[in-house]
Amino acid sequence: MWLRDLAAGDPNHSLHVVCGIEPAKALEILGVEPASIRPCDLPDSKPDEFTSLPCAALGIEPGSTAVLLAGRVGEWTFVYDDSGYTFDSTAGALSGYGRTAATSVYTINGEATLTFALDGDEVEDIVIDNLILEEDLLAMPAELRTAFEAAGVAEWEDLEPGEVDSLIGMRAACALAGLALTLDDVRRIPLLMAQRHEAG
Repeated sequence: MWLRDLAAGDPNHSLHVVCGIEPAKALEILGVEPASIRPCDLPDSKPDEFTSLPCAALGIEPGSTAVLLAGRVGEWTFVYDDSGYTFDSTAGALSGYGRTAATSVYTINGEATLTFALDGDEVEDIVIDNLILEEDLLAMPAELRTAFEAAGVAEWEDLEPGEVDSLIGMRAACALAGLALTLDDVRRIPLLMAQRHEAG
């Protein structure tokens, strides 16, 4: 729910979660210049359907650059990327030095993935369209399996029996990090934000 409230109308975004690191350091690992990191107060609303709430907080045109929003809940830090610029090898980088991390991506075309990493190594790279829970859960690391079980499957009318919905990766990442949040909860967390230009 909180990701939906942060996102633009047709999101193309990514969510990173990592245990045991501060938000500013996570932003730096994701390619943000330290000098560009600033505190963030989210506005009351979005100006239009094309603008994410973090983008509105920064006061820039949507699509001109990615806005990364970071905060910490307990031992876990999250980074929300409103444009999905940060995704490639990010879970592995965030998980260095014995940490646990995951990156979930959802594109404007409905393509979705989740990458799970331990101690610098990406140990699971899941394409949600190919996920068959009955077959794949048992092969997952216990921590990730528990997260997918907690995420559940949305009751969408067009889903076939045994088919998962495309948002399960985002919910699993949230479940892994204990991010059962509302937007009001997020507003109460000390937040940091920064811009990140697309690689290349």
